[in-house]
Amino acid sequence: MKWSEEAQQALERVPGFVRKMARRAVEQEVRKKGLDTVELDDVTTVQGKYLGYIGKEESDKTRVAVVRCEIVSEVCPGVACFKSFNRRENHFADYQGEVEMVGFFTCGGCPGRRAFRLADSLMRYGVDVVHLSSCMLLEEEYPRCPHAKQIKKMLESKGLKVVEGTHH
Repeated sequence: MKWSEEAQQALERVPGFVRKMARRAVEQEVRKKGLDTVELDDVTTVQGKYLGYIGKEESDKTRVAVVRCEIVSEVCPGVACFKSFNRRENHFADYQGEVEMVGFFTCGGCPGRRAFRLADSLMRYGVDVVHLSSCMLLEEEYPRCPHAKQIKKMLESKGLKVVEGTHH
């Protein structure tokens, strides 16, 4: 299948780890139309079809993500974080209006390497606030995260609001 120069450039902006999948999806849509050349509009249409739900189309909606401890994730399924969010309790109590949780991920292990790598993705997906989970901050039930301040500072340097805590 042929690709126009503009379509090829748009494909190059797709993250490498999903580029082959994106190429197949676009080419499949073009074949359905009975065509043999991919144009920029085809790439844009498929992008909207598969990624439209993650964009920030509603500016009054607050989008929240939670980063939690990799080690604690082996014994904690995150139920208390989600309950607290769904009930708007504890560190989620101040949210007004429409709020949705759009990310729940682990730090990736010390020193929080996944949080550093995901910061830009969170922003592309319209995240407004990142909560550092309670498991990263408590000193009784789990060991306090030695990198929580670093992770918070990095997220804030990207322009993200950071709240310390979830359900405790």
